[in-house]
Formats: sequence, structure tokens, C-alpha cells
Amino acid sequence: MTASLSKDNRVHIIQGEYYVADDKDVMVTTILGSCVAACIRDPLAGVGGINHFLLPGTHGKSRSGEAERLGVHLMELLVNGLLKHGARRDRLEAKLFGGARTARGHNDIGKLNVEFAERFLRDEGIANVGGSTGGLRGRRIQYWPVSGRARQILLAETTEIERRPIPAAPAIVSNAGELELF
Repeated sequence: MTASLSKDNRVHIIQGEYYVADDKDVMVTTILGSCVAACIRDPLAGVGGINHFLLPGTHGKSRSGEAERLGVHLMELLVNGLLKHGARRDRLEAKLFGGARTARGHNDIGKLNVEFAERFLRDEGIANVGGSTGGLRGRRIQYWPVSGRARQILLAETTEIERRPIPAAPAIVSNAGELELF
């Protein structure tokens, strides 16, 4: 829970963070592109939370400092945070947001993030009760963890960026017939 509560009961989280609350007046916000946020709560315990991850990740080793951005790490932190606040695993319900396609290329990172989050919920027996994923538009999410209410504000449509290979520097031929490569 690296984010902090402001005077007006708003918390803004960024990539690599999560937040758990049991105060009905707390609203958590985040902005997503290809990243995914999982909003998970236990309606009977009156506790909920949200995370924001950049890449799915694996249960294997990751580079130093990278774990904080990975879904597998943040999903586990969020679930454990909820359990510490009195939630029961069998009552957890989730909404997923994000996973937009923001760049053309071999991998659709947003889609991979969504697939990971859905698989995690399924494997952990957590009900997926809604949300909004995919598409070409980023999202601003407002989430009230205790009630489970979520509001999505779609951002201006993004233009997919096509990643093209960087051309090699041109060779320069000098007057003497020599070839110089940069």
C-alpha cells in the first residue's frame, strides 16, 4: 500500500502500487493504458482494494526492482492485503479494467495483461463480476473499494504506434574510395 490517503478521501495509485481500504468514503483512482487494474473486494467484510500492473509476470525470478510492476506480484499483495483486513477468499469478487492495445507489434501487452488477470482470478477461485478491458482507449478508473462501485472514464482515442525498425546509418564513401561506417 504505497499510496496515501488525501484530505478528501481520494487515493491515486500508479503503476506498481496497490491499495486496500475498509472506509466506505475512500475512492481510489488510477489511469490505465495497456496496464490492468484489478478491483477486488469482500462485500460481507466491507473491505476492498485495487492494484495497477504493467506486465503479467511469472512466478519465476525477476530482475531486481521489477517485481513491483508485475501482475503476479501485485495480485498476490492485493489478495493478501484483503485477507489481513478480514476478507475471506471464498467471498472475493473482482472487476478488471484496462488492457488497451496501445502499440502495434508482435505482442499485444494489454491483451496479455488481461489474459493473465482472468487466469489468476480463475485459478484462485475469485469471481470476475465485471469491468472493461481491451480496445484502443485508455481509461481513468474511480473505485470505491467497500461498495465495489466503479466508474470508468474513457480517454481520447489513442493512435496505435507502429514500431518500425530503426534504419542503419548510411555508409559514407570518402574521395579516396575508402568506406567509413558509423
